[in-house]
Amino acid sequence: MGKHDNHTLSKTTDTEVGEIIERELKRQKSQLILIASENFTSQEVIKTMGSVLTNKYAEGYPGFRYYAGCKYVDEIEELAINRANKLFNSNYCNVQPHSGVQANTAIFLAVLNCGDKILSMNLRDGGHLSHGHKQNLSGKYYEIHTYSVDPETELIDYENVRKLAKITKPKLIIAGASSYPRIIDFKKFREIADEVGAYLMADTAHIAGLIVSGLHPTSVGIADFTTATTHKTLRGPRGALIVADKKYSGLIDKSVFPGIQGGPFMHIIAAKAVCFKEAMKDSFKEYGRRIVENSKALCSYLKDEGFRIVSGGTDNHLFLIDLTNKNMTGFDAVGALTSVGIIINKNVIPYDKLAPTITSGIRIGTPAVTTQGMGIDEMHKIGELISLTLKNRKNKTKLKEISKKVKKLVKDFPVYTKC
Repeated sequence: MGKHDNHTLSKTTDTEVGEIIERELKRQKSQLILIASENFTSQEVIKTMGSVLTNKYAEGYPGFRYYAGCKYVDEIEELAINRANKLFNSNYCNVQPHSGVQANTAIFLAVLNCGDKILSMNLRDGGHLSHGHKQNLSGKYYEIHTYSVDPETELIDYENVRKLAKITKPKLIIAGASSYPRIIDFKKFREIADEVGAYLMADTAHIAGLIVSGLHPTSVGIADFTTATTHKTLRGPRGALIVADKKYSGLIDKSVFPGIQGGPFMHIIAAKAVCFKEAMKDSFKEYGRRIVENSKALCSYLKDEGFRIVSGGTDNHLFLIDLTNKNMTGFDAVGALTSVGIIINKNVIPYDKLAPTITSGIRIGTPAVTTQGMGIDEMHKIGELISLTLKNRKNKTKLKEISKKVKKLVKDFPVYTKC
């Protein structure tokens, strides 16, 4: 991605806001960001998000707006749509969803009625809250049934999914996860959905960037609906999109607007267009390859250090560590690692006995550090720093030494070089 002399990242005449943004920028520049759902977007994306397009209301779709003055935002949205279709090899997409949750909700609204059945991955095993969590709209308005990973292999048991689908007869099956480190076989999910007459939705929020890079099998053309976020492995602005066959276009468009949203964020849609163009480059495919390479290298190093890796390894941008045998919780680990400038998140693991606020595990991802230009050598250094931190988490002297090493490593791989 390269370095950026970005003078506008924190520049504002509102000194209070500006100072807070500058502190956040300095935090990002001085810490190791290993949260699987975070990344450093390009200067071009940031500039576009801050453009005058934020001034324009544009309820509706290109050519069919409820406000006048939409000639140029129509061009922007059409450009974003065309680029997304080219990128995902699709014939229809909707680029208006503000988030992955809203993209998923739009699909529910398009094809389900209240009380209809959904079969999705258990949140504990890697699913997402928008797939049926009881406090989420999906859990409140639909009858949720969940499948789990195999307790021994910690992989999706497709035969068990088939069995559950035949028993529950869902109207919609969701394939996709927020913390599953292995390849998802969308073709097997398609076979199961066809057997029970269900729609299939693939939530590719985490892996969309890997899919367009050829690093993970695509769901496009297999699932009825594919949702994705643009700010994770796609390395774009915070937002989402929906990809589907053109026959569903009317249903989905009405579900997004006026179903769950009003005016689209035209400045974000423009930034999505920039992101899609960046993702078409050969350099982005190479970036995707290095994300997975780095994930495997860091995972392997920590496995050799005696940490139990959920499912034994990873095929994508993230992996999970089970800390049960280390006499610490995910909450404990996050606290220790944050104190030295290593940023991860606590995460439930399959069949976790601890609450989601505590957890038995942590989730580690490599998209952001790969954007910084780090490679296998740096993954080994990061692995060593993580291992040393967790093994010496109560030793303040050691932690202070580790913190200095973290700052030195990050300083050698700047993304935004100026405030």
